[in-house]
Amino acid sequence: MLKIILFCLCVMLILTLTLKNTPGEHNGVAGFWRGLWHGLILPITFVISLFSDSVTIYEAHNNGGWYNLGFLLGVATIFGGGGAGSAAGHSDGQ
Repeated sequence: MLKIILFCLCVMLILTLTLKNTPGEHNGVAGFWRGLWHGLILPITFVISLFSDSVTIYEAHNNGGWYNLGFLLGVATIFGGGGAGSAAGHSDGQ
């Protein structure tokens, strides 16, 4: 399991470093799918943004609500935004 997680982190790091967030790229503003991607790579881009002024964690040139929804879903996916984790601490004997 640890090998799978490390592999996924390496792939995300490589993709994060190769993709650029420039306005006008892909003929328009960032939408839902781009927001989802940016939410998924948030931990990596945050660390990189601490050392580089050219990397940001949020695309300012976006289409609004759809980008925000994708971004939040991506962040929730990475950080476990569902309620399944809260049930893990409870025992069935209640």
